[in-house]
Amino acid sequence: MDVTLLGTGDTTGTPTAGCSCDTCTVARERGIERTRFSVHVYNERTDESLLVDAAPDFRQQFLTHDVPLPDAVLVTHIHFDHLDGLGNLYRLRKGVPVHAANETDPKTGESVAETIARKYDYLNAIDVRPETPFEPFEACGFEVTFVPVVHPPLVCYGVRIEDPHTGGILAISGDTSYGISEESRDVLRNADLLLADGIVPARFCKHHPAGGSHEVDGVYRTFGTKHMTIEGATLLGADLNATETRIVHVAHYLDPEEAFAEPLAVDGERYSL
Repeated sequence: MDVTLLGTGDTTGTPTAGCSCDTCTVARERGIERTRFSVHVYNERTDESLLVDAAPDFRQQFLTHDVPLPDAVLVTHIHFDHLDGLGNLYRLRKGVPVHAANETDPKTGESVAETIARKYDYLNAIDVRPETPFEPFEACGFEVTFVPVVHPPLVCYGVRIEDPHTGGILAISGDTSYGISEESRDVLRNADLLLADGIVPARFCKHHPAGGSHEVDGVYRTFGTKHMTIEGATLLGADLNATETRIVHVAHYLDPEEAFAEPLAVDGERYSL
């Protein structure tokens, strides 16, 4: 299982368009990118590629990192920075399976799978496959499981991807607060690599209208209600017993000294599990 981090940023990315903050300036000077979240997973055994979330930066990501086009796609939720890259498959692929959860979202009245099918009903490049959370399914020779996480007001899912032949495991928290259920955590445990959503340090919670939540010893593990803090993401990795944790979905608000420090991921990182 060869994993390439195509996109490791939040909804605006780093550098952010039109922003001249110190972090965005340093990113431009160093040639560092955090485009919108997306992960490429290559199965060497089957010569197939699985894409986790289709970012709006799809074209740039595939050209920059020179990875094969996807043979299947997983979509964790319907926010544009995780979904709107699907249109890039037009004229590149036909009938690509797009796996998404089948649970109805009370907010939209549709499942993630149904929203994708409706939004892209014109696109013969994709074939939407509804999947039941906690029930493993096969994609590109991997065993894949969606698990519910907490990203209000919409439903959202983390992902476990396992190679049944080698035992290699990639876990992705999805966009989420720290309040992931124990049932979902149990599926995500003991990964070789965990990609954990951590948008900003806990001290930034004072700037959020909702403050912070999941406070332990004076440190908030959730920024507002929708994303983990960097501290929360780090603690999640420890709780899940991940061999390695990389923090993704990082915003540009951090100071440059911490924005590019470990264990915060940047685009282009590669891992062999």
